[in-house]
Amino acid sequence: MLQPDNNSCGGLGRELQLPVPPQPAREHSGVLAGLIRERIHESGGSISFERFMEMALYEPGLGYYSAGATRFGEAGDFITAPHVSPLFSRCVARQCRQALAALSGGDILELGAGSGIMAQDLLLELEALDSLPERYLVLETGADLRMRQQELFSSRIPHLLPRITWLEKLPEQSLNGVIIANEVVDALPVTRVALNKGELRELCVGHDGDDFFWVEAPCGDDGIATAWERIAADLPAPLPEPYRTEINLRAGAWMRSISGILKQGVMLLIDYGYPRHEYYHPQRDQGTLLCHYRHRSHEDPFFYPGLQDITASVDFSALAQAAPENGLQLAGYTSQAHFLIGCGLAEIAASAQNGAGHPYPAVSGQVKRLTLPGEMGERFKAIAFTRNFTEPLMGFQFIDQEDQLWR
Repeated sequence: MLQPDNNSCGGLGRELQLPVPPQPAREHSGVLAGLIRERIHESGGSISFERFMEMALYEPGLGYYSAGATRFGEAGDFITAPHVSPLFSRCVARQCRQALAALSGGDILELGAGSGIMAQDLLLELEALDSLPERYLVLETGADLRMRQQELFSSRIPHLLPRITWLEKLPEQSLNGVIIANEVVDALPVTRVALNKGELRELCVGHDGDDFFWVEAPCGDDGIATAWERIAADLPAPLPEPYRTEINLRAGAWMRSISGILKQGVMLLIDYGYPRHEYYHPQRDQGTLLCHYRHRSHEDPFFYPGLQDITASVDFSALAQAAPENGLQLAGYTSQAHFLIGCGLAEIAASAQNGAGHPYPAVSGQVKRLTLPGEMGERFKAIAFTRNFTEPLMGFQFIDQEDQLWR
């Protein structure tokens, strides 16, 4: 039987110190919220949080990534590493150059290119290094984001447009080269669970009028209990109760579909998260779910659906476990700071400081933000997988922390 959660929270985030969206945005959110309520009624009073998150982010024409508003950068809701500094993308480009050279050429496929700024800076760096890929493929399902990327490239790198191809789904033909996903896995819809008195319960979503709230439900035959048993078996000690967290049931299928198109080369994922023993740490008893709205972070996923980003940290151990199941080899795991250093950040930053229009304080500040533990340096991680590729990857030669995945 479904039970309302005593810690349920309202859908409008009234107690949060967040800016009130303008009226047109509130009306837009209201349409999506109404659609979600219809799905709740159709499902008998609740839907999984995974389904709620999927609709909030990806519902055609209404979801956060599907509706056309600015999401990235200073004018959006959050800033990614490519927006902090082109140094990030230039370092990633050096890793791509090494891989493409070992393969004697090939393609680059970027998953979810966002604003397009990483692709722009990466291609410019590869051009400067005389190492352009044969093709730069951009997998982007959102029509508005594709249009924004095309506008950016047309205005800033028009001479490179012939190399760029947009895709709405994974290519049917396998490729040799590099697959890149920067802050993609954290946006996969997750399942929320609660552990209390030795029982695992799924946290679903119900509604009361305009407000959404958490609803506890028994775990059905949808793989939740099995996935949790596998997670719990990897933990050094039982977790305290009550305990709330997330399980990404889609990560394995995502890895399977992406790896299936890589004939030979490298898959590079950069995202924020933890190895399993840190993800499911006893002190992380409320999970890792996080929302971003106008550069403010908070924990209410029900605040104006469609107007805010909803993410969960990545369980990197789960990705590593899925690799051999999909014919991939784990090629490295480390912090973003160590990855960038391994890719020549110091050299690239020095050259940027000597360039026109790049004063030392600006470049130094960008380096600090990308690498310091209190900024992006430690919270973000890089993990790489390979197929039919044996050359050690430069981004993981400075410090490789693979052992942390298996503690």
